[in-house]
Amino acid sequence: MALSSFAQKTVVSGKVTDAETGEALPYVNISFVGTKSGTITDFNGNYFLETYYASDSIRASFIGYKPSTKAVKLDQTQVINFELSVSSIALEVAEVTAGDEENPAHPIIRAVQKNRKINNREKLEAYEYELYNKVEFDLNNLTDEFRERKIMKPFEFVFDNIDSTEEKIYLPIFMTENISEFYYRKNPKTEKEIILATKISGIENKSVSQFLGDMYQNVNIYDNNIIVFGKSFVSPISGLGFTFYDYYLMDSTYIEGKWCYQIKFQPKRKQELTFTGDMWVNDTTYAVKQVEATIAEDANINFINKLKVRQEYNEVQKEVWMLTRDELLVDFNLTEKTMGFYGRKTTTYRDFQINEAREDDFYKGISDIIVEENATEQGEEFWDDRRHIELTDNEKSVYQMVDSIKTVPQFRTIADVISLFVSGYYVRGNFEYGPYFTLYSFNPVEGHRFRVGGRTSNDFSKRVLIEGYTAYGLRDRRFKYGGGITWMLSKQPRMVFGISGKEDVEQLGQAPGAFQQDNVLSSIFRRNPANKLTNVVEAKSYFEREWFYGLSNKIVFTHRTLSPLGALRYERLNDIRQIEPVDNLTTAELTFYTRFAYKEKFLSGEFDRVSLGTKYPTLEVAYTLGLKDVINSDYEYQKLVVRVKDKVRFGPLGYARIWAEAGRYWGQLPYPLLQLHQGNETFFYDETAFNTMNFFEFVSDEWVSASITYHADGLFLNRIPLMRKLKWREVATVKGVVGNFDPSNQEEMVLPPETNVLTKPYVEAALGVENIFKFLRVDGLWRLSYLDNPNIVKFGIRAKFQFDF
Repeated sequence: MALSSFAQKTVVSGKVTDAETGEALPYVNISFVGTKSGTITDFNGNYFLETYYASDSIRASFIGYKPSTKAVKLDQTQVINFELSVSSIALEVAEVTAGDEENPAHPIIRAVQKNRKINNREKLEAYEYELYNKVEFDLNNLTDEFRERKIMKPFEFVFDNIDSTEEKIYLPIFMTENISEFYYRKNPKTEKEIILATKISGIENKSVSQFLGDMYQNVNIYDNNIIVFGKSFVSPISGLGFTFYDYYLMDSTYIEGKWCYQIKFQPKRKQELTFTGDMWVNDTTYAVKQVEATIAEDANINFINKLKVRQEYNEVQKEVWMLTRDELLVDFNLTEKTMGFYGRKTTTYRDFQINEAREDDFYKGISDIIVEENATEQGEEFWDDRRHIELTDNEKSVYQMVDSIKTVPQFRTIADVISLFVSGYYVRGNFEYGPYFTLYSFNPVEGHRFRVGGRTSNDFSKRVLIEGYTAYGLRDRRFKYGGGITWMLSKQPRMVFGISGKEDVEQLGQAPGAFQQDNVLSSIFRRNPANKLTNVVEAKSYFEREWFYGLSNKIVFTHRTLSPLGALRYERLNDIRQIEPVDNLTTAELTFYTRFAYKEKFLSGEFDRVSLGTKYPTLEVAYTLGLKDVINSDYEYQKLVVRVKDKVRFGPLGYARIWAEAGRYWGQLPYPLLQLHQGNETFFYDETAFNTMNFFEFVSDEWVSASITYHADGLFLNRIPLMRKLKWREVATVKGVVGNFDPSNQEEMVLPPETNVLTKPYVEAALGVENIFKFLRVDGLWRLSYLDNPNIVKFGIRAKFQFDF
């Protein structure tokens, strides 16, 4: 059977007649060969068949006549007539032989796989529906010892709500409901969701509402690979299903008028990212009617003690199967003995409209997720009328209970400790003190450095953020300082204005992903002393405008004065070719920045936000114009930098992170203002830097650099019995850069002895293991070129803290 790869409808009509007399034949069976899609001719011998489940041939059969089979053009409308000839009846001998019997589940699974594209809702030209979403978080693993602690005494009034019906005693602490309308169009592919109402216990944040609809953590059983917390699990009906699963036919029965087969599935091997469970499959369309799946107990994923998904599908229109109920339960725990929490999501769907696309203007807008202005203000009458599922008595008490918990001072203390650990700031009223990891550091230039600072909190303002700090070094006996103001002009669309200034010490050539210079860890774990620093006096202002999620522009004005510190020297040749010192370099520049990440999602606070990524490449373009004689600036130049980043998934084979950058300067500039390729002189692995390259080792005025890091997710180590329990994961990286340095574009400043130009590619490679103790990555590094440069490392070991599912 050859099924349509594009899942379009095949329409066949025609007439069946007697080959000799030409008379019309009524009640003739017409069917696509190898399928259960068929019909019979009417009294006049006419038939009509329209289906997604066509094969490449159609057959007409009738008692007393020879069957006739003809070819079908898939995905087209066509007329096929039959002339049937009378047959003679003869009984043939049936021969039965013994042989190997095929697993009865296998032909059913093969049929499900062949019909996967047809039964996937994305085959449709358009669809829309209303959905109701309910999300709840519960503390679990609550022991008597925990409840009797002194700090928990003020919470005794909430323990009456503890539910002990599950395997772990749990206490509901958060619940939210959401009602929205979802719209899908195939060509051009567009998704749009309108959040009509949101009810959240104790939180009023529209950015949270965006992730309570249908676009976040949505499990589609028809995808080959199902993404769960960033990990790629093999679907039980994937095209590779027989490679990863064993199947068993358990039962067959009617479910809501549909005859279905029950298929049990379980992983073939341990620790692979697979599921165990069972599904019910319709016998005619081979669509999944119900599925209940749990991630394998020993799957190589962190902090997830259990994940269970249950889905129900219904035929909402002839040959159109849609998800109508979706339940997700996740049990998070750092370890089996520590307190964790349940995350529960229940989603129901109704009021389907199929293949009725809206006008183009309907799908336009700055975002594909729209939260109605009054979404958080709907009253109980609205919810009683529109809620798909009535709340249980326990759920009704959650809203009131959570608001009561927030009034307990001990709860505020616990929340503050968690916030301090995550953000680095301690919140106290209108002010946040921190970050704590910059309180103390040291380097050869400043000696012991002490810093205090902070910023205003959301209690002060949700529109204006004021921040500042001051630092003092015991060796250089100088105060440093910095501060700024961020003004959130609009959140929809996002428009931000900021202004800042500072006088402080910097490490030029340091990658943006590195620990900042005054982090105590970067002071301790170094392979070279931080003695080539720069004093920076900077004033900056910017305006950022986001056009829609994923596309933003920023214009930045920056004025900087750089002065060398420690072992660093700025020197130039004078008119008589003698070396003389340069006290400082002053620049003023205007940068136009564009960032495009198609369908990117964010988790937003009042000012900051965290990208949840996109499955498409991210493009960044920055054009900088140097402004000579603006506030005593010395240089006129241009700079263009283009960056591309992407995450490529290989299903069960892991994934790769790729980035590439190309840039060029135009104009005469001293080397500190050109591209000082980003090195790393600490023992921490930096994904955005060259980890065996020293600071100031290479300089270019045009360059192309790239990196590819492959994460195998335990593909090889999981197959070694002694290593399997450790759940370590393999990682490999190759990085390189090629560049050029035109002396005619370099102002006559003398390059330091340790600074070089790239005459050939610089390449380094790394091979490592991640997920050690669930939070540590260790890489072995090899430098593959420029091995004769002084004071370098040809091989090294680097570590990195990372928390990953």
